[in-house]
Amino acid sequence: MTRRHPADFSDHRGTVDAFVLEGFRRGDESAVREMYRTYGKLVYAVAYRALGRRELAEEATQQTFVRAWQAADRIDVLRDPAPWLATIAKNAAIDVHRRETRRETRAIESVSAEHPDLVATSPDLVALDAVWQVRQAIDALPADERAVVQLQYMSGMTHREIAATLGLAIGTVKSRLHRAHGKLANLLSHLREVAS
Repeated sequence: MTRRHPADFSDHRGTVDAFVLEGFRRGDESAVREMYRTYGKLVYAVAYRALGRRELAEEATQQTFVRAWQAADRIDVLRDPAPWLATIAKNAAIDVHRRETRRETRAIESVSAEHPDLVATSPDLVALDAVWQVRQAIDALPADERAVVQLQYMSGMTHREIAATLGLAIGTVKSRLHRAHGKLANLLSHLREVAS
């Protein structure tokens, strides 16, 4: 039997129906189990791709489903939750990575006064505003285009992985991304003018 690499589990094709999503929203145990059975491999693949370590990916996967359960009242029962779960998984993986990075500490006396981690700079408000506007523009896209954009840019998936996740042909993924990029370029053209 060939052993599969953990990141190979991103070829999830299953989806759940609105009945299961409604049950998940209410906290029904069988619906929660069904969500995990259907999307657990996808969530694990996203976390493993970000962290590269099995035990950390397992922790991020667990955190993802806890966070999803906590935010279940916001789930759209008419949409495939895969992009939503993939985004939560990416954020959970980032949090796990940050926690692991913080564990590697040194005595403060051994760190140079010029070390960038010791310099507190005020946030770049223009950059923060631009990020907010980009998120607003993505949210304004039609659901099918928004899903592929979120999986590509927020979850770091390739065209092939997006196609496998959403059960689409690669050509469909590419055409949706092309349409979405055109709309985003139009919606965000003012940011390009400000930058220049």
